[in-house]
Amino acid sequence: MEVKGLKIAHRGIFDNKKIPENSLSAFRKARALGLPIEFDVQLTKDNIVVVFHDINLKRMCNINGYVEDYTYEELKKIVLLNTSEHIPTLSEVLSLIKGEVLIDIELKQTNNYKNFCNLVLKQLENYHGEILLKSFHPNIVRYLKKKSSFSIGLLLTDYPASKFYSYLISSSFFIRYCNPDFIAINKKIIKKKRIQKWRVKKSLFVWTIYDSKELQLFLSYADNYLCNNLPYKK
Repeated sequence: MEVKGLKIAHRGIFDNKKIPENSLSAFRKARALGLPIEFDVQLTKDNIVVVFHDINLKRMCNINGYVEDYTYEELKKIVLLNTSEHIPTLSEVLSLIKGEVLIDIELKQTNNYKNFCNLVLKQLENYHGEILLKSFHPNIVRYLKKKSSFSIGLLLTDYPASKFYSYLISSSFFIRYCNPDFIAINKKIIKKKRIQKWRVKKSLFVWTIYDSKELQLFLSYADNYLCNNLPYKK
């Protein structure tokens, strides 16, 4: 699926005060505005696919524990940022969006990535709507490419602690190994020549854009834009 010019609501429309990121309220608000929605998924201890960004619950729930160490029934009792919102399941989010807007799903790291991918793909089988899937992890990208017909993306960022690793993961060898349909790139590195050369072959996404002024700075470097604080104009 070829997409260009999208301003995508990164984790929905949220303020992390009354409306937490990656919550049903954040997605409901983005859907009402007709905006494409990006969100993150990972697995609970009992193999339920939930929508949550951080591996640890500390920042969003004030609990120092890992999502993968909790069952879904345990997570249901935890609220997001002292609001009435809870961590939603992928199934709940799909039922809310109902194909009304494009969804852009990031799959987080997990040890048993094949099981994780299969569980996500199973839930998407009967979903009618535009879907993008992406991950930082090459094995997940390669497996999704093999097992699905969705547009699959590779996420790239820089790692200040290791310049060599930062270069390696954005190298031509690595990208060819993953063979993504699109590349979603941290704005800190998207202007680099080794990244920009891929625009001839692949759609580039940039993250995360915070306002209209910043959007203008990256219009000529990317095809689609993951944005916080939407809506705003070009």
